[in-house]
Amino acid sequence: MKILLHICCAPCSTYPVELLVEKGYEVVGFFYNPNIYPGEELIKREEEARRFFELKGLPFFSDLSDVELWYRLTNKLKDRREGDIRCNVCFAMRLDRAAREARRLGIELFTTTLTVAPMKSSKKIFRIGNIIARKYGLTFLMEDFKKKDGFKKSCIISKEFNMYRQDYCGCEYSLMERGRRRGGD
Repeated sequence: MKILLHICCAPCSTYPVELLVEKGYEVVGFFYNPNIYPGEELIKREEEARRFFELKGLPFFSDLSDVELWYRLTNKLKDRREGDIRCNVCFAMRLDRAAREARRLGIELFTTTLTVAPMKSSKKIFRIGNIIARKYGLTFLMEDFKKKDGFKKSCIISKEFNMYRQDYCGCEYSLMERGRRRGGD
């Protein structure tokens, strides 16, 4: 069965791809992350995800649009901490676009690599994914990729592939928050 895998970044996609393929799914990668800042970072992450999928011989699609829309949706929430409602809005935007891409490609099942990150609430992502799946008549696979050392495995695999690994979630607001935590401006 085909599954569309929304990809937040290449390193986070490594273990999910291996697990899904092992379970018998035909994985189709989809990179859509208008939250990633700055633009050069967005391109770098997309290129790295594309490279990984090409190495694995898997289909890959991407959409680098909607940065302005993302800012319009999240600007009033920019002072909220990471993991708060701002992230929910961002997850919903990305999963909605992934669902539309799955439907366009005739794929009835989709999921996301977002659940591999230790700081991301899989329960929130599952709730949002299921709401969006119902909206489009699709099924959201509730796979918590961080379970069974998934994050650790993704780190090991990404090192094997010599992947670029970023040190922040991607959005400008999380980058500023990281700077404040480290004692920056």
